[in-house]
Amino acid sequence: MATLLRGEAPAILQAAEYAQYQGAYRPPGIPLHEVRRGPYDGQRIAVRRDANGELPRVLTMTQGGRIVYEYDGPDAHGTAVYRYSPRLSPAHEALMKAVAEVYAEHALKERNT
Repeated sequence: MATLLRGEAPAILQAAEYAQYQGAYRPPGIPLHEVRRGPYDGQRIAVRRDANGELPRVLTMTQGGRIVYEYDGPDAHGTAVYRYSPRLSPAHEALMKAVAEVYAEHALKERNT
């Protein structure tokens, strides 16, 4: 990771846990690990603290904030952990529909071979 600027903290984006995916859209036949997985999982980033030194509770990605990650606390090394939040992400349902299409295409190919 690059050098942090004053007021920044290291963070990592990770897959959702129960608190983030509870009640999120899940098409029939789609495994839970697909619902939990966010498009930016695994990326290490820097987040800017507010005037009180607090980290933001949510991070929004992409234009319009269509992908949302929620603060989950620090890890063992003090890095801020942000988890993908399917229930808060406006793009989640469209992502899941695309995943369902891929699963359906794969199932069709498996039946035809």
